[in-house]
Amino acid sequence: MKKNPPGYMTTPGERQSYWFYFFGQNIYYALSAGFISTYLAMQGVDLTKVALVLLIVKVWDAINDPLFGFLFDRIQFKNGQKSMPWLRFSTALMPIVTIAVFSIPGALTETGKLIWFGVAYILWDSVYTLTDAPAYAMLNTMTANVQERTELLSINRIYSGLGQGLYGVLLTVLISEKVGLSATWTVVLLSVLSTACMIPLCINCKERNYHPGVLEENFSFRQMWHYLKNNKYLVTYYGGYMAMDALKTSNALGLFASFYLFGSSMFNMLLGFLAAVPGFAAAYLAPKIVKKHDKMKVLMLCNLLNVIFGFIIFFSGWENKTLFIILNVLRAAPASIQGVLAFMFTPDCAEYGQYKSGVSATGITFAIQTFSVKITAAVSSSLALFLLGLFNWVSVQASDFAELEALGIQQTPQALQGLWIVYALIPTIGLAIAGIFYLFYKLNDKDVQIMAKCNAGEITREEAESLLSRKY
Repeated sequence: MKKNPPGYMTTPGERQSYWFYFFGQNIYYALSAGFISTYLAMQGVDLTKVALVLLIVKVWDAINDPLFGFLFDRIQFKNGQKSMPWLRFSTALMPIVTIAVFSIPGALTETGKLIWFGVAYILWDSVYTLTDAPAYAMLNTMTANVQERTELLSINRIYSGLGQGLYGVLLTVLISEKVGLSATWTVVLLSVLSTACMIPLCINCKERNYHPGVLEENFSFRQMWHYLKNNKYLVTYYGGYMAMDALKTSNALGLFASFYLFGSSMFNMLLGFLAAVPGFAAAYLAPKIVKKHDKMKVLMLCNLLNVIFGFIIFFSGWENKTLFIILNVLRAAPASIQGVLAFMFTPDCAEYGQYKSGVSATGITFAIQTFSVKITAAVSSSLALFLLGLFNWVSVQASDFAELEALGIQQTPQALQGLWIVYALIPTIGLAIAGIFYLFYKLNDKDVQIMAKCNAGEITREEAESLLSRKY
């Protein structure tokens, strides 16, 4: 049996279960973030109406994430667990609500289809919140070792990427012109796989570092607002994250871009395979890099490289497929590192928030993370469909790309140019905006370690103030 590194509190089996949970959960996330737009655009419904419904249902998202974070920090279960009861409940419900979203009856009217989707997606969104914020909050309840938390979180991002990668391969192949499995049955298969990966965490992981009444407070909404108001780096970081992900319209239209611009819905999968080697190599090296260099400095460099590659790709056009592939393969390394680093800043912001306000509010902090992920996924999907509709996109109704190919529906040159703009240019603008936000993030790794020791009572506040590199 592999021995634990010195000071680690979790077992190797627990860590594997934790990582596989996110492997499965990110298949669910990818279905919502990456496929929902394609699925809805193939229901024969006006794209601008679909975009409007996507935004309307996110009103609930704006309420349920902070509300759940508030409840999560207040509710104490009698079994002495913090996150596990929520995760067991949501893991059981997740496949049911996911299949419901992607099972819109074809016989319904346009209004009926929009209502079905709206209700099903609100249920999906609520359950997904229960799978996400508690799972990230478990970082603090599974172990008190900061280095161990960093490893759990960094490798978690690799597993998350692998889950999304597997989703991309399976979904693309199954609904492609070559296989032609319906979207609904494809989602059923992916849901079974996802749930099987998530169940081990619900059985194996332990919350040994949870001490009710010691590490957290039953605080009011006023205190919660005070906490968020004083946690400027949480607001700054997720301001940049939301700008970047809200404009990541390429995820929503990847399959349509592959089919209409590059001649096959499976081109997207080919591109992913070719970028996988530099991407995974960079993702593997990311935890080692951030041990030697401050995370934010690494993130800003990778973001800058992504912006440069993005503009080169857009202005090069889609006609030269070879050049397009080469540029995306080169871009894979900084993009993968940026993906691994994405959620490493949330625990830092939680430590900073507790240090500044005196309130331990991990539920609220990670709920902001979950809220940011979901609201930006919805905005990017809605925005992608809305913008595509402005370029006179011809509506289609098909259960898969084999049926779409058989229909032979052609798009105008104006619609194809619009698809390219939404696919290649809009996401690059989002990255550029995020880079501006990152300039105002001044919280460094060494100071977070000092704050964590102060929050844990290992050093006094006076000692912490004398050790910090700057006044916060």
